[in-house]
Amino acid sequence: MEKQRIAPSAGAVIRHGLLGWLTASAVEYFRLPQPLRDLSTLEGLAQMSPVRFLFIALGTSVLVWLLSRFRDLALAQRWLIAGLFALEAAAALQARFSLGFLGGCLGILAVLALFAARGWRSQDPPPKKAAGARPVYRWITLGLSAAFFLFVICWGLGRLYSFSCPTYDMGIFSQMFYSMKETGLPVTTLERDGPLSHFAVHVSPVYYLLLPAYRLFPTPAALPVLQAAVLTSAVIPLWKLGKCHGLTGGQRMLCCGMLLLYPALAGGTGYDIHENCFLTPLLLWLLWGLDSSSLPVAAAAALLTLGVKEDAAVYVAVIGLWQLARGALAFRKTRWKGLLPGGALLAGALAWFVLVTGYLETGGDGVMTYRYRNFMYDGSGSLVTVVTSVLLCPMKAVWECLEPEKLPFLALTLGPVLGLPLMTRRYERYLLLIPYLLVNLMSDYRYQHDLFFQYTFGSTALLVYLTLVNLADLRISLRRTLALAGAVAVSAACFGAVVAPKAAAYPAKAIRYRDYYQSLREALAQIPEDASVAATTFYTTPLSQRETVYDIRYSSREHVLQCRYIVLDPTSKDVYEAYAAEDGDGFSALQALLEDRGYRLYSHPTQTLAIYRKAQEASGETGKD
Repeated sequence: MEKQRIAPSAGAVIRHGLLGWLTASAVEYFRLPQPLRDLSTLEGLAQMSPVRFLFIALGTSVLVWLLSRFRDLALAQRWLIAGLFALEAAAALQARFSLGFLGGCLGILAVLALFAARGWRSQDPPPKKAAGARPVYRWITLGLSAAFFLFVICWGLGRLYSFSCPTYDMGIFSQMFYSMKETGLPVTTLERDGPLSHFAVHVSPVYYLLLPAYRLFPTPAALPVLQAAVLTSAVIPLWKLGKCHGLTGGQRMLCCGMLLLYPALAGGTGYDIHENCFLTPLLLWLLWGLDSSSLPVAAAAALLTLGVKEDAAVYVAVIGLWQLARGALAFRKTRWKGLLPGGALLAGALAWFVLVTGYLETGGDGVMTYRYRNFMYDGSGSLVTVVTSVLLCPMKAVWECLEPEKLPFLALTLGPVLGLPLMTRRYERYLLLIPYLLVNLMSDYRYQHDLFFQYTFGSTALLVYLTLVNLADLRISLRRTLALAGAVAVSAACFGAVVAPKAAAYPAKAIRYRDYYQSLREALAQIPEDASVAATTFYTTPLSQRETVYDIRYSSREHVLQCRYIVLDPTSKDVYEAYAAEDGDGFSALQALLEDRGYRLYSHPTQTLAIYRKAQEASGETGKD
C-alpha cells in the first residue's frame, strides 16, 4: 500500500515559495525607516520595490531548492518560515500596536509553529461509508428549513410593508424585475439616474432564474420570498456534503441547523434582496460536485456562480486554486482528478473575470475598486496594486483584517462555528479562507464587514464547508457530534441575541402601524401606473412597477422636473440638500421650485407623505388620472 505522506515535490514547492515570499517581504519591511513601518498608512508600501522583492523572492527560493538537493532541510525550512513571520510581526507590532493585531499575529504564529513541529497532513483519508439517516433527522432538518424560510420572509415583508426598503437595493431590483417581465431586459432608472441596464453595473444574469416565478407574482413582495427560497435551498448540498464525508444522519442534521442558525446567513438579508444570495447554495453545490467527483454538477455550479456577479469569479478561482493544491498533494495515481478540475476552474474564472471587468470598464459603469483604496499605494485604482501590496507587505493585510471595527464581525462569523474552519493540519484548506479575508476583512468599505449586508453569503458557504470537513477528519464520531452541537448552540445564541431582535422589529412595526401604512399605500395607488415619478428613497420601492421612477436624492434636477408626479417625505430634511441655497431649507426650496414649474399638491394624507402633480399640459404626458 502506498505510504500516505505529502508528495515531496509539492511540499518542497510550497515551502520554498513561502520562504522566498517571507524573506523578500521581511527585507522590504526592515529597509523602511521606523516611521514608515506604520501599517495604518500607505507611505511605507510606496517606498517598497516590487522589482527588488521579486529578485529576492526568486533568489531565495532557488537557493533553498539547491541546498535541499544535498540535504533534507524540510524541518529547518518550516521553522524558518515561522521565525521570519515572528520577526516581521514583532517589528510591525512595535510600529503600530493594537490588541486585535497582537491576537491575530499570535494566532497565525501558532498555526505556523504547529506546521513547523508536525508538518503538513495533506492526504485525503480513505472514503468513509456514510451511515443512513433516520427519517426523524430528515424531518427535523425540513422543519428547521421551513422555520428559516418563514423567518426570512417575515423579515423581508416586514421591511417592505413598513416602508423600510430604500432605493438601494430593493427599489432598484424591484424596478429591474418589472422591466425584465415587460421587456426581458434588466433596465432601471433608479440605479444611475437614467435608463441603464443593471448589467452595466453588476453582471448578474443569474437573476433570470427567478424571473419565471416573478412572472407568476409580479410584485415587490415576491422578491424577499424568492430570496428566502434560494438561501434555504443551501441545506440540500450541505446535507449531501455531510453524507459524502461520512457524517451520520444526526450530524448532518446538526450541520444544517448550524447553517440555518448561522447569524451571517439570515443577517445577509437585512437590506433586502441581492444577487449574492445565490452564492451560498451554488458554492456548496460546487464543493459537493468536486468532493463527490460529480464533475457535471461542479461545472454547472461554477458557471452559475460566475453569473452571480463579476466578483463571484474570485470564489470560483479560489476553489480552483484549492483543488489544484489538493490535487498536487494527492497520490500520483489520483493526482489528475484534482489537477484537471482545479486548473479548469481557475483558468475559466480568471478568463471570465478579465472579460467581464473589461466590459464594465469600457461599456459599463466601471469596477468598484475604490473599496480597496487602503491598499492602493500608487493611486492607480487597479486590483493588481492590491495583490502587489499583499505580496510586498503581508503584515499590512493582517493589520487591515484586524482593525478594531472589524473584531465584532470576526467574533460573529468565526465564533458561531467555534473557530473550526481554522483547526486543521491540511493547510491547503486555508486557501478557502481567501474570500473571507479579501471580501469581508481587507476592505475599509464598512458594509463588507457588516453582518447585515449581502457580502456575507459567499464566505458563509466556505466557512460552513470548512467546519464540516475539518470535523469529518476527527476519528471519534462522538467528538464530531459534540462539536457540532456546541456550534449549533453558539449559533443559536448569537442568532437570538443579534439577528432575531433586529428582524422582529420590522414585522412588529408593520403590524402595529398597519392603518397608517395602509393609508400610505392607498395614496400611492392613486398614481397611474404609466406615469413617471420622482420620489424620496423609501417610496421608490412601492412605486417601482413602472418604466420611469427616480430617487430625488440621487437624480439630477432635470430628471426630477421631467416627472409627472413628485412624491416627498417632508420629514426627511437631509434628502433635499441639493436644492437648498446657502443656509437655506432644501425642502422649502424644492416646494417653491415645484410650484414655479407648474406642480400642485395632489395628496397629503399624512405628515410623512406629500404628492405633487404637474399639470397635464405642462408635463406633456397623456397618462390617465
